[in-house]
Amino acid sequence: MSVDPQKEPVKALLHMLDLADGGGARTFEDIFVGQTITSMRNRVYGGQVLAQAAMAAMRTVPEERAIHSLHAYFLRPGDVNFPITFGVERVRDGRSFSARRIHAYQDGKTILSMIASFQAPAGGLDHQDEMPADVPDPESLPTLRDLLGSIDLPEARATAFERPFDMRYVTEPLFLPWSGTREAYNAVWIKALAPLPDDPHIHRAALAYASDYTMLEPVLRRHGKSWVEPGLNVASLDHAMWWHRDARADEWILYVQASPSASSARGLGVGRMFTQDGALIATTAQEGMMRLPDFP
Repeated sequence: MSVDPQKEPVKALLHMLDLADGGGARTFEDIFVGQTITSMRNRVYGGQVLAQAAMAAMRTVPEERAIHSLHAYFLRPGDVNFPITFGVERVRDGRSFSARRIHAYQDGKTILSMIASFQAPAGGLDHQDEMPADVPDPESLPTLRDLLGSIDLPEARATAFERPFDMRYVTEPLFLPWSGTREAYNAVWIKALAPLPDDPHIHRAALAYASDYTMLEPVLRRHGKSWVEPGLNVASLDHAMWWHRDARADEWILYVQASPSASSARGLGVGRMFTQDGALIATTAQEGMMRLPDFP
């Protein structure tokens, strides 16, 4: 299947999430194979591997059990020129919960290791943090294509045209040098650029995909840095996500992140996702390696 990610980014996302079954191969793992569709990057985007690993695990649990958490380590960069093999170990199936261990492989090496947990629907205690107040309406904010679409550089064009999500920054974007307030906070509205299928598993996987875009930006913002800082070297080390409530990834989601700490060439980001009507649907956390030439 040939999909141009610049012309049909959401179709490319769905194709990436539609894993092959590995020809029925199985040892102690269920085997699935995923593809990368991109034209301007050498490394696989981390959110893609998270989402594909989640989809692989979803294929091994009963339909009514939804993923409610994942904890993953990025071990090696992925190569966009080769498929990714996902091995899913069925660690446990209990009365209400299922646990899966997922490894993503390329060239016989593990590039990601994840544990995911699934739960059947259940009642119980219910509370949540409040959504931030006085946030601008997403439709009033510029798109990534507005901000970067006229810049004739590969990374700018990939960010503006290949991402399957419409992203509207509440805080100042960090794609170019900036001189705004140095605060460990970041906020962006996100939604898929086109309608997604009604399958709730796809919406949870799509949110995992998008969750990796901006997790380390509050660290950069706190120190007055941007993605084009000379000599900046950033790599995600791990990623955790908890889904609290169902939501559609093709409707506006407010994604806010903060950074409680940065030290030893590592920065920590913590995020929360809210629907437009204020429901807290997910919480995320990620630590990344962040090296600058001033701190070898």
